[in-house]
Amino acid sequence: MNEKTNEDDATSRSNDTIRGGNGSAVDEDSNEMAAGMLSTNPADEPPPDGGWQAWLVLLGAFIVTVHAFGIANSFGSFQTFYETDLLEDHPSSDISWIGSLQAALLTLSGIISGPLYDMGYFHYLLGSGLFLVVFGMFMTSLCTAYYQVILAQGVAVGLGCGLMFLPATALLSQYFARRRSLALGIQSAGSPFGGIIFPIIFSRLQPMIGFGWATRVIAFILLATAPIPLIFMKPRLPPPKQKRAFLDNTAFTDIPFILCGIGCFFAFLGIYVPFFYVELYSIHFKIADPYLSSYLLTLVNAGSIFGRLLPNIYAPLLGAMNMLTGACFGAAVLAFGWLGIHNLAGIIVFSLFYGFFNGGVTSLPPTAVVTLTQDLSRIGGRLGMIFVMIGLSTLIGNPIAGVILGNGDAVSSWQKLIVFSATTLLAGSFFFLLSQIFHIRKQKKSSANSQ
Repeated sequence: MNEKTNEDDATSRSNDTIRGGNGSAVDEDSNEMAAGMLSTNPADEPPPDGGWQAWLVLLGAFIVTVHAFGIANSFGSFQTFYETDLLEDHPSSDISWIGSLQAALLTLSGIISGPLYDMGYFHYLLGSGLFLVVFGMFMTSLCTAYYQVILAQGVAVGLGCGLMFLPATALLSQYFARRRSLALGIQSAGSPFGGIIFPIIFSRLQPMIGFGWATRVIAFILLATAPIPLIFMKPRLPPPKQKRAFLDNTAFTDIPFILCGIGCFFAFLGIYVPFFYVELYSIHFKIADPYLSSYLLTLVNAGSIFGRLLPNIYAPLLGAMNMLTGACFGAAVLAFGWLGIHNLAGIIVFSLFYGFFNGGVTSLPPTAVVTLTQDLSRIGGRLGMIFVMIGLSTLIGNPIAGVILGNGDAVSSWQKLIVFSATTLLAGSFFFLLSQIFHIRKQKKSSANSQ
C-alpha cells in the first residue's frame, strides 16, 4: 500500500541536497557545486539501478544464493538417502537435525554477519563463507558416521552459508533502489535453481558412483562457481564512520518490525516440512516409485522460481508485506490440501504450487524489512535480527516434525505432521497481516505529524 515511501525517501533527500533544505531552487553556482560533490562522493549518489557493475553484482549474489539456499533446499534428497542407507540406524528426527542445523546457521549467523557487513567487512565474510561451504561439502563426501555429517554438512556448510548470504543480500541495496524488489527476486531465484540441479545430480549419480563421489561432484561445481562473486561483488559505499552495536535497539520499539519477526518465526517453523518429507511421503504411501519420487523436490524448487520472481516484481506496486501475507496464507491452504493427496497427479500439482507460494514466503522478508526500516544504514543489523528469528524457527521446526512423524508407520502420524506445517504457516500469515496494519497506521500518524 504505502510501502514505497521508504524507497522514495533517499531520492527526495538527494533532491533536497541540490535544491536546498526547503526544496526551493538555489543559484546556478550552488547547483554546480552540489553536482560536483555528488560525482565525487558515492554516498551522495542514488543507487545506479542498472549498468554492468550493478548487474554483475546481482550475478554474484545469485551465485551466493545457489551456494547457500540451493544447498539447503537440496537436503531432502540427502535426508532420504540417510534414512534408507548411510544412517538408517538413526531415527528420522535425528537425521532432520542435520538439515535443520544447516538451515538454522544459515540464518542465525546473520546476527553476526549483518553488523560486520555494516562495519565494512564484506570481503572477509564473503571469502570465508564460500570457503566453508566448499570445504564442508568435500568433508561430507568422506563421512561415514552421524556426528561427522553433523559437523561437515550441518555446521561447516551452514556457518559458511550464513556468513555470506546476508551480506550479499544487503549489498544489493547499494546498487538498486527502484528495481530493488526485482533484484532481490532474481537473487533469491538462485535458491530453487540450486534446489533443482543439486538433487538431480545427487539422485542420478549416487546409484552409479556412490555417495562420496556424487557429493564431491556437487562440491566441485561450488568450487568452480565461487570466483564469480569474489571477483564482481564490491561495496559501492564506504562503511559508516560511527560503529554501531550488533543489535539495533530501535527495533525493539518498532511494533510492525516486531510483528514481522514473530510472523517469520511461525512461518518458517513449518515451511520446510514438505521439502524434507514430500519424497518420503510419496515412497511410503506408494504414490510413486523411489526414482520418480526423487523428482518431487525438484518440482517444488521449480515452482519456487516463479514464486520468487513474480511476487517481488509486483511488490513495489502491491506492497511487500501484502505480498508476503498472501504468499504465506496460500502456502498454508496448500499444506492443508496435502492431507487429501493420495495419487501421482495430486502430489505433482501440490509440489509445483506449494513451491510457488513457498518461494514468495522465503524471498520476500528482506524486501519487507527494507520497507519497515526508515534508516537504511541499519538494514544489515535489522536483517540479522529477522534472520535470527528465522534461524531459531528452522532449527527446531523439522526436528519437531520428525518427532511428530516417528517411524512413519501410522497414517495419523503423517496427518499430524501435515497439520503442524499448515497451522504454523497460517499463524505466520496472521502476524504478517498485523504487521502491515500497524505499519500503515504508523505511516499515517507520521504523515499527520509532519503536516
